[in-house]
Amino acid sequence: MPLLKSWVASANDANHPFPLNNLPYGVFSVDGNDPRCGVAIGDMILDMQAAEEAGLIHLGDAPLFDVPYWNDLMEEGPAVWAALRDRLTALLSEGAAEQEQVETLLVPAADAELHMPFAVSEYTDFYAGKNHAFNVGTMFRGPENALPPNWLHIPIGYNGRASSVVISGTDVRRPWGQLKGPNDDKPRWAPCARFDIELEMGAIVGTPSDGPITVQEADDNIFGYVLLNDWSARDIQAWEYQPLGPFQAKATANTISPWIVTKPALEPFRCDTPEREVELLDHLKDCGPMLYDINLEVTLAPEGKEATTIARTNYKEMYYSAAQQLAHHTTSGCPMNAGDLLGSGTISGPTKESRGSLLELSWGGKEPLTLDSGEERSFIADGDTLTLKGAAKGDGYTIGFGDCIGTVLAALDDPFKR
Repeated sequence: MPLLKSWVASANDANHPFPLNNLPYGVFSVDGNDPRCGVAIGDMILDMQAAEEAGLIHLGDAPLFDVPYWNDLMEEGPAVWAALRDRLTALLSEGAAEQEQVETLLVPAADAELHMPFAVSEYTDFYAGKNHAFNVGTMFRGPENALPPNWLHIPIGYNGRASSVVISGTDVRRPWGQLKGPNDDKPRWAPCARFDIELEMGAIVGTPSDGPITVQEADDNIFGYVLLNDWSARDIQAWEYQPLGPFQAKATANTISPWIVTKPALEPFRCDTPEREVELLDHLKDCGPMLYDINLEVTLAPEGKEATTIARTNYKEMYYSAAQQLAHHTTSGCPMNAGDLLGSGTISGPTKESRGSLLELSWGGKEPLTLDSGEERSFIADGDTLTLKGAAKGDGYTIGFGDCIGTVLAALDDPFKR
């Protein structure tokens, strides 16, 4: 599909992340006013509440955009999702009859503050990237035992905290926790010393389900995607994870990018999952291309200094797709809700420069990275700003997500000393 031309001139730039082909969904506010739903088009944001009130958007008997989140639209289902996209495309296309009316409803993105685009119902994080799982397993168990016995059969995950999900730009406070090194007699209470990121994609469930669904049904139920940074306290995790897996080490924050990129925008970039080493059971078998060719990168900027790109990879490196993760999630009869968020797991490629976490990039701290500033990093220092970027490159256009940014603040003084 080539670039779709818009009367919003900035949307026709081949490198702009928000062309007419994209139309991502977010929530914004201007001048301290209440947040409201918006659609990004070039350097502008279309005010959806105002468009609905003006009669330019009409999707049913009740308003859908009088609330500051996109969950109400999600609950209407795929037919309404498609109708909205068609209507937005018509309103913003070159030569649209309603151009003058719509122009009055556009807000410069530079003047807007962005907020959480949806209310997170539940949050589940997976461990579904094979390169990442193999790297981490090799560090702790050796290459011969790197992958757990179940890894090639099911997408492993854990239930996280919806309350931990924050919007890009939110500062992240270094956590305290119990730490115990391999040579320590007992644990100690201290700030995390091995704070890390995980480069992930987040899939947003749009259609609820109540019982097992197929991989194809799961794909149909996904509303869209965001970038996701799963902040991880590696030293807290090393002590606590046995036998039930991550807990406090993963509860500090999960930062998402501000715009929901819908499946139709990503359709031209579909690609297959990797060749299977072990045949999957029927309920998890691939039924078509379920991954996407999305270029990803991570930058790290020390406080007051320029950013260094520390990793480049691609979403197509995942072993399990979001649809397989969602289908597996439902097999026990677990109900899924509109607004559920599924983290992909760390997306790492086969080379050192394509590893999606500092744990891998520094190989557990044994091989520190040298930044462009000349400083070294094994893990995140206070004041560091980590930025995740993602873009799919089409025929004369780019599909972007908006940057996923977080700056790490120093740990609080001991919260238990009075």
